[in-house]
Amino acid sequence: MPWQTFPHEADIGVRGTGATLDEAFAGAALALTAAICDPATVLPREALQIDCEAPDLELLLVDWLNALIYRMATRRLLFARFEVQIDGTRLHASAWGEAVDVARHQPAAEAKGVSFCELKVVQQEDGQWLAQAVVDV
Repeated sequence: MPWQTFPHEADIGVRGTGATLDEAFAGAALALTAAICDPATVLPREALQIDCEAPDLELLLVDWLNALIYRMATRRLLFARFEVQIDGTRLHASAWGEAVDVARHQPAAEAKGVSFCELKVVQQEDGQWLAQAVVDV
């Protein structure tokens, strides 16, 4: 599940790609974690279930990433593993992670929310899916 972050003015972009839409959304979620800390430092100790529904795939990506940000903020968690299932414009996912340990995770930023800037969910010419958004940090 390839992922990457990309610079965007004062914010940071997150991007996931994959052979399926599910993989691309999972990659975008992992990129979200990478915007905060090194995902390799986060252990998959605890699983949470997340369900979202939106009118289209781009808004579904926004809802998915914002649901993760909300859980990170309210439960003081970081996530490192994701299983995503998308059916139309409904998403069901499991996210595994652990409580924030500042000394070990060394968070560099706090994600505040996802903007609509550079928001894109598309199947590319090579058949790979791309899911990207910009996160306010």
